[in-house]
Amino acid sequence: MVSLDQARIIIAETLKKGGEMGFKPLSVVVLDAGGHVQAFEREDGAAPGRFGIAHGKAYGAVMLGMAGRAQMARAEAQAYFMSAVNGVYGGAVVPVPGGILLRDAKGAVIGAVGVTGDTSDNDVEAGLAGIAATGITAEA
Repeated sequence: MVSLDQARIIIAETLKKGGEMGFKPLSVVVLDAGGHVQAFEREDGAAPGRFGIAHGKAYGAVMLGMAGRAQMARAEAQAYFMSAVNGVYGGAVVPVPGGILLRDAKGAVIGAVGVTGDTSDNDVEAGLAGIAATGITAEA
């Protein structure tokens, strides 16, 4: 389980890393293992639609048990499959880097983080820094 305190740390440290690296304004969501929002923040200047993108990145990770980079590779290799998956989930999956899977010490999925606002690779870098501050295992 990802606690509210852990979610807040992940968000704060992700935004801190983005600021240090000069990234565009970020939006960060943390979901629990059931795909429910634990916490979300959107930096000043971030586009208002960023919640949906951050959520879609994290939601796909939780629902498929597959991080954003793996989802993108799957979408490129099997576009029909990912299209069908998105149909199953009402179009809520955004299969690109920035959806970071969270696992406990035994490897079980405990949630996901979705980061958006800069390039997908930069979103991942910021998110991994945020997650590292909690000691939770991340899979990007």
